Amino acid sequence: MKRITYLSALAVFCFTMAAGTLHAQDTNSDEHTIGIAIPTVALVDIEPEASKNITMNFVAPTEAGMPIEAPTANADLWLNYSVIPSGSTATATVTVSLNALIPGVDIDVIAGADAGGGDGNMGTPLGSVTLTETGQAFIDNIGASYTGDGENNGHQLTYSLDVSGGGTSDYSALFASDNTVIVTYTISE
Repeated sequence: MKRITYLSALAVFCFTMAAGTLHAQDTNSDEHTIGIAIPTVALVDIEPEASKNITMNFVAPTEAGMPIEAPTANADLWLNYSVIPSGSTATATVTVSLNALIPGVDIDVIAGADAGGGDGNMGTPLGSVTLTETGQAFIDNIGASYTGDGENNGHQLTYSLDVSGGGTSDYSALFASDNTVIVTYTISE
């Protein structure tokens, strides 16, 4: 019987030691990691999507000796963007270009200030741009931001046409034609 008691006591002692060893690794704090990936983002679009193609027609004079009349400026479109730059000091720029020039006609566009529907470091509009086939900076210094989506968000675009001889326009280069040009906005760091 002494032997069984001794073996029982030894078993209890070993179990207690094993249990104590299992709890010996725990402390009053612990930690783990969380992996978080933030993607680089550079997205731009023109709103409203359903009606982003506009028409601007010159008006013929009704009196001899008068020039054609430029159409009223068009402010129906909005430029939206979302940006997460690749680094803490990087910024993005929106450029604008035209696929083809119309002889004698300047197409000008200006971006209004951000409408305030988003958040972050919105870009700075650079004033009126006369569109060319070469991309030109249009909105600069865009940091991590989003403008909000759709009409009345982002920057309102105002287009105007000119044949008065300023910029590249030249009244003597005009001829009767129906033209369709493509305006391209590109966002990049």
